[in-house]
Amino acid sequence: MKAAGGLILIVEDHMAIAEMVGEFLEARGYEVDFARDGADALRLTAENTYDAIILDRTLPRVDGLDVCRRIRAEQRRSTPVLMLTARDTLDDKVTGLEAGADDYLTKPFAIQELEARIAVLIRRGRKSMGGGVLRVADLVLDPEVMTVHRDGMELHLSPTGFQLLSILMRESPRVVSRQEIEREIWKGESPDSDTLRSHLYNLRKAMDRPFENPLLHTMQTAGYKVADLSGVQPREVAPAITATPRYTEAVVSAH
Repeated sequence: MKAAGGLILIVEDHMAIAEMVGEFLEARGYEVDFARDGADALRLTAENTYDAIILDRTLPRVDGLDVCRRIRAEQRRSTPVLMLTARDTLDDKVTGLEAGADDYLTKPFAIQELEARIAVLIRRGRKSMGGGVLRVADLVLDPEVMTVHRDGMELHLSPTGFQLLSILMRESPRVVSRQEIEREIWKGESPDSDTLRSHLYNLRKAMDRPFENPLLHTMQTAGYKVADLSGVQPREVAPAITATPRYTEAVVSAH
């Protein structure tokens, strides 16, 4: 039986970090499994259902990025993934989110922040998507089976990307503000300045770039919308992405 907080898999090859994080989470009511390399992580995720995964990016045997991609593509699991890494550039963050991670935390980090982010991911993962099939032009989202197709081709999104798209399609053609999106996805706990923009970048890459007609639009000063504009030129700007901030308070150092 799962602990009240949920069952979490910690994938970290540095045992001092893994044990410290595990002990802290267990004291907060979570149950914890450990994997020391990517191959063990894939075995455990195939055998068990976790509420969240804390995944180090640099791992022996199978890299953390490949682990995340295989969890999404091969195992077809939507388990929330928080990626840990000492790499803090914007490109590194975008790469992690593109691989299927839902959040990204750089080392060094405060253990309390890690727990807060995990709690948000678990609440989001447990939230029922509800509702019927959503359609905008040739884009179809089925919340019951958590699939997205465009022009008959299945699109592979992270759980956060799926939730983001479901919000925009549900409200289509209305423009949805950044504040509305953050309030629904992150429950009022504002993410860092790059998180939403990075998820929007990855969503646009998956749903628009392979196709001639873009459906995801950034509306200047207003927000975002999914709509078929049928050749109408919208006033839009590409989402600006700023540098990822470093965390100053930390109890876990980079290795």
